[in-house]
Amino acid sequence: MLSILLPTDFSENSMNAIKYALEFFKYQKTTFYFMNAYQNEFYDHDELVSRDVFEDVLNSVRNESQTSLENLLKTVKEISPNPRYTYHIISAYNTLVDEANLISEAKNIDLIIMGTKGKSDERHIVFGSQTFQVLKYVQCPVLAIPSNYTNTQPKHILFPTNYLMPYKRRELKLLSNLAKSYRSIIDVLHVSKSHKLSIRQEDNQAFIKDTLRENEVNFCHENNKKVAETIKKHIKEKNIDMITMVNTQHSFLEDMLFPSTIDKVSLGLEIPILAMQNTARF
Repeated sequence: MLSILLPTDFSENSMNAIKYALEFFKYQKTTFYFMNAYQNEFYDHDELVSRDVFEDVLNSVRNESQTSLENLLKTVKEISPNPRYTYHIISAYNTLVDEANLISEAKNIDLIIMGTKGKSDERHIVFGSQTFQVLKYVQCPVLAIPSNYTNTQPKHILFPTNYLMPYKRRELKLLSNLAKSYRSIIDVLHVSKSHKLSIRQEDNQAFIKDTLRENEVNFCHENNKKVAETIKKHIKEKNIDMITMVNTQHSFLEDMLFPSTIDKVSLGLEIPILAMQNTARF
């Protein structure tokens, strides 16, 4: 059984990500945790003007969070009365990142699914600030769904890699299972001016081959040093409808998603991205 965390701020984008998840996993036994972390909303509340009203405002925000989650649960059950699904709601006076990490550990979460933008993020920004925080700091794989994206049956998944890091079997098995659900083809793309792999790279490639042995996998090499441009070209030419990357220091994902400012994101993604954190979780 899969355990999936769905953080929500009750925006259209987060609802779109929830609908995506409900449709994507409809044939699998899945436990969904709908979570609203409201600490930031509390501190930004218009009525929090002095310490005297602290408790009153906190109770108001807490009640609003709980009520909104209960209403969301009713909507979800109407949208997806799926006997394979189990639903839970979590309202937390905490930051999104801290609560997501706590739940991921306590509930052994396999995957976090969320929209790329929340209710306060500008239209021209590809990844909102909250999604950036989760992608960068939560120790759990994250599937980020672009605004209004509805294709829940990926046929072609791109996995760019430099083969320099040892991958975690659990996270590669997650990719394998996601791809198997819709018989997706996985393109493992190596972008480098050199065709020759080191012994470390050969071993890491062999590990990927072994872990994804039940999938249809193409191992591709592009003789180029412009990684982002090559990835964008591959996405367009091969009609890629999901991209997966590993988020570690100096990785492709970090280079493309975490530049100095959010609006300088170099990869204008219009497809879901599966960010694997490559951390030891059991």
